[in-house]
Amino acid sequence: MTVPLRAEIHPTAHVEPGATIGEGCRIGPFCLIGAAVTLGPGVEVKSHAVVTGDTTVGEGTVIFPFATIGEVPQDLKFRGERTALVIGARNRIREHVTINLGTGGGGGVTRIGDDCLLMAGSHVAHDCQVGNGVILVNNAALAGHCVLEDEVIVGGLSGVHQFVRIGRGAMIGAVTMVTADVIPHGLVQGPRGTLDGLNLVGLKRRGAAREEIAALRDLLQALSQGAFRETARARADAGGDGALVREVLDFILGPSDRSFLTPR
Repeated sequence: MTVPLRAEIHPTAHVEPGATIGEGCRIGPFCLIGAAVTLGPGVEVKSHAVVTGDTTVGEGTVIFPFATIGEVPQDLKFRGERTALVIGARNRIREHVTINLGTGGGGGVTRIGDDCLLMAGSHVAHDCQVGNGVILVNNAALAGHCVLEDEVIVGGLSGVHQFVRIGRGAMIGAVTMVTADVIPHGLVQGPRGTLDGLNLVGLKRRGAAREEIAALRDLLQALSQGAFRETARARADAGGDGALVREVLDFILGPSDRSFLTPR
């Protein structure tokens, strides 16, 4: 175990030999830090949290009480292979959050970006790839192999099916089941999630021009006629659209294991 002088470890915490603890880390009462864990500078692990497995936690991240980070996947195909979890900087991982290691068959690494907020009771399953600035509201759950691009928000009590991709800036409403890919900046809601327009609030907060939003609306109208990939390919070949439209087209034409949620 490597412990800098300026780290604070409560006497009741158990830090296994081999763990690497960064400068200025704080580890609270009754925590467990596993032997293969690396905590970056300024990480705080509050009381009764568990960080285990081959897990790296980036600078300034705070892990709240009773979170379980880096445990083995909830996947019956997992056979104890060496896999990892990589968490970026300045994340807030709230009470009772669970984040699992990757699996050998799914790429081997679960990854969380920077500046995310994972609210109480949320779950990130094996091999998920979560971008920067993502928010998972209370009890939201990501199944295995999901991809969430930057600045996605997933509402409380929502579930995302395995292998689903959610594009940058999309918003998933509360109590929604997402079973297919969601285009960037899309708005999804309803018990059986449907694409219900654009995340206009998010677009305006990010400074999107009115012309860009209008172009996105025009694209959404074209996509509502069906044949997502064919429509996107024709639009991409025609060219001339703004950056946000091209982002959505690239997402639709990218590799996917699922279909797409279509506009109502």
